[in-house]
Amino acid sequence: MATASRAINGRGDVHPQTRERVARAAQELGFVGRQTRSVAASGRSVGVITDDPAGRFSMGILNGVEDAFDAGGVSVVLCSTRRDPIREQHYINVLLERRIDGVIVIGETTNFRRSISQKLSIPVVYALGASDDPDDISHVPDDVAGGVLATEHLLSLGRRRIAHITGPRNYLSASERLTGVDRALANAGVARTGDVYFGSWWTQQWGRTAAQMLLTAHPEVDAIVCGNDQIAVGAIDVIRASGRAVPEDVSIVGFDNWLIFAEDANPPLTTVDLRLHELGRHAARALFGEGEDAATGRHLHLPELVLRDSATHVVST
Repeated sequence: MATASRAINGRGDVHPQTRERVARAAQELGFVGRQTRSVAASGRSVGVITDDPAGRFSMGILNGVEDAFDAGGVSVVLCSTRRDPIREQHYINVLLERRIDGVIVIGETTNFRRSISQKLSIPVVYALGASDDPDDISHVPDDVAGGVLATEHLLSLGRRRIAHITGPRNYLSASERLTGVDRALANAGVARTGDVYFGSWWTQQWGRTAAQMLLTAHPEVDAIVCGNDQIAVGAIDVIRASGRAVPEDVSIVGFDNWLIFAEDANPPLTTVDLRLHELGRHAARALFGEGEDAATGRHLHLPELVLRDSATHVVST
């Protein structure tokens, strides 16, 4: 044990062949010398592994992570896997070689992702997309609560013929937001108007197509919860082109608070903000081992509703 310690930490008189054998064994085991259950501040470094570093969601989380680590004097090494498992393994090896103190894994979506914790002997925290291992620490948005928020707001305006347009079925965010919509409607004793419109992608074009189908099948609709802001902007285009007014005739709520869509929409879009920057800060605190954030399991973070003009008109009774 003493020989292995001296070899790994570069100290003591260790024969070169022995040092090489120890290093090879350490790499195979994913072992690093400074094993710890939390990352202490001052002079430490943390790896961030992301599938999509320039993505809409990962950037917000990364900014929150960096803000938290700046305050603690921790440097960040960013690794982009581009959804390639070979690149991911390469970066895991690189981070171990650099004797990194901890890793945050940022998913591309909220779908569960394969755990990499077993490959690392240092703390790992997952953000946006939870680990499929319940013994890991994951910090993710509460999309069910977001669906409830959006729908309860429309109900508070007096809307009762509420429909839902969303993205692909295989996205956890789509199914969880739908769960929130239906939960709020059920609590109010209101039936959802029409079937859920699932799309092949989260685009404005799908929003336009789905809104056209919805208006044809259910011209009585007076509100739509949209699975994201792009879909909402597309739906607004079709509703206004049909001669209806937003929000007077049909109220619209989006998701994500993507400003280039939400603020530039006509009218500006009421939307659910996932507060990704704050989620990133919590993930960083989990890596520091701070409080409840560091408990194992899936931590859900509440979103907030950002009110703009697309859902403000109260229906007179």
